[in-house]
Amino acid sequence: MIAVATPPKPPTLAELAKRFGPMPASRLRLDRYPATEADVEELEAREDRLYELVDGILVEKVMAYLESVLAVAVAHHLRDYVKPRKLGIVSGADGMMRLFPGLVRIPDAAFASRSQFPGGRVGTEAIPDLHPDLAVEVLSASNTDEEMAEKLNDYFESGCKLVWIIDPPTKTATVFTKPKYNSGQAITVEDSLDGGEVLPGFKLPLAELFAELDL
Repeated sequence: MIAVATPPKPPTLAELAKRFGPMPASRLRLDRYPATEADVEELEAREDRLYELVDGILVEKVMAYLESVLAVAVAHHLRDYVKPRKLGIVSGADGMMRLFPGLVRIPDAAFASRSQFPGGRVGTEAIPDLHPDLAVEVLSASNTDEEMAEKLNDYFESGCKLVWIIDPPTKTATVFTKPKYNSGQAITVEDSLDGGEVLPGFKLPLAELFAELDL
């Protein structure tokens, strides 16, 4: 008699709430648990929906119009600094990255240094083995502290050196140089996002960033 392996049970709602906080259940795609990178690619192609992959769990990446505008603006400023200096590549809000096997993250904007691209060329893989040297997250209404704390840890564990989390309602940002969610430096519209050791010399005044929302 051939033994049939029992499929693993998906986490309970209580377990998910403890891990991800009060996230809307609609963002968690448990019908494909345990999910793989193939599921991430298929759902993006077939349903035009982006999912991050965390321990076999598909977590939908959501972004409203306002957050998208800010993410594009940050990426634009980063690219204007990075491109002429040939420092690396700036990606946008659908740039999937395999931080570790089975862990796919999608920063709202990211800079990956030139050293991560053998031969100085971007490959064609849908989910490349990359980590952001600088990761940018623009908070949406359904993002939770628990979700962002885990994402922050994942970024730094993968080799990231700088994370900016931007909060549109308060027109503030928090700058992280280590993976402790309570260690961030809060900045206001009177301050600037600074490239630090990752992009020396880069500065983006928050007032200029949020001015993108005014016609």
